[in-house]
Amino acid sequence: MDRFTPRLSALSTALLTVAFAACGGGDAPDAESPDTSDAPSSSAMTIGAGEPFAADAREGHLVNLRQLTFEGENAEAYFSNDGTRLVYQRTPAEGGCDQIFTFDLATGEQQLVSTGTGRTTCSYFYPEGERVIFASTHAESEMCPAPPDMSQGYVWAVYPSYDLWIADDDGGNLTQLTDTPGYDAEATLSPQGDRMIFTSTRDGDLDLYTMALDGSDVRRITDRVGYDGGAFYSPDGSKIVWRAHYPEEGPEMDDYLRLLGQGLIRPSSLEVYVADADGSNVQQVTDNGAANFGPFFHPSGEKIIFSSNMDDPTGRNFDLYLINVDGTGLERITYTDDFDGFPMFSPDGRYLVWGSNRNPSHDGNTNVFIAEWVENPASAAGM
Repeated sequence: MDRFTPRLSALSTALLTVAFAACGGGDAPDAESPDTSDAPSSSAMTIGAGEPFAADAREGHLVNLRQLTFEGENAEAYFSNDGTRLVYQRTPAEGGCDQIFTFDLATGEQQLVSTGTGRTTCSYFYPEGERVIFASTHAESEMCPAPPDMSQGYVWAVYPSYDLWIADDDGGNLTQLTDTPGYDAEATLSPQGDRMIFTSTRDGDLDLYTMALDGSDVRRITDRVGYDGGAFYSPDGSKIVWRAHYPEEGPEMDDYLRLLGQGLIRPSSLEVYVADADGSNVQQVTDNGAANFGPFFHPSGEKIIFSSNMDDPTGRNFDLYLINVDGTGLERITYTDDFDGFPMFSPDGRYLVWGSNRNPSHDGNTNVFIAEWVENPASAAGM
């Protein structure tokens, strides 16, 4: 969409190029919080990595904010099941294509997981934390794929050379999980450890699919013409949340299908949707005409955190928002002049991690930030 030209870094632009590549994860204990007594807990975890950074005074949900990365371009950071590590994509300061790294929250140690060739996106930990899934183009070429053709206007590339790969968390035992023609990416796993969800063009459109963790039992769960992507499961694995754009019949539809045939899509408004994990009972959550993306469930399963430019008439400023699954109770979470996106709550709900352009080392620099989450800031302030 012409009004959507965010001033993002090279990595963020690349993320947008591959379907806004939020692949597209949470609160202090209270009456709403789920019982996490049997879940892996990071409550005793010490975050020694990074440096303290002051949140905006209006960001009452965020305390003890820390900046974790400082150079290159860094985003899409997602927690391991025990909450002690992140897996994320990074473009080194010296340039090149996005690659996948793990990040130890106690020490700041980083480990390359992907091959260092091709372009990668959308990584996620397997339940045991010793394996990582990500999308990569390296099987087709070790070179970075060509950028999208902007002579047709502002478009994203949906590289058909993207396939899903699994590797150990140190990069060993690399295994290809998908090999169908077309785009396979944006994979995330259910907290129940039984299935994953991803976006694919294998049937001619950008739809959501689920499959077992070994790549078997593939099921298509969306079939409306348009882009479906960036899906995540609810904490109990019973529901999914994702972003979508469905073009209207006529010139908009014709343009969408023409570009998709070239491995491109044209940015447009993205809305947030929820459904049961099998794709049934679809409900639209947002309806504001803005670019809403990166949705992730709050640990209660009753709210969603997401990124949007709804409060910036120029379309350049993205912030995080919280909303009930029925579309009520919208609340703004972050207040920056540029970009906040890709949010994920830690498994125990104590922390929020996200990507931000705050405190940039250069214009548009994107880094990973983490903060303790305060569910009820007013109550906490009154204590």
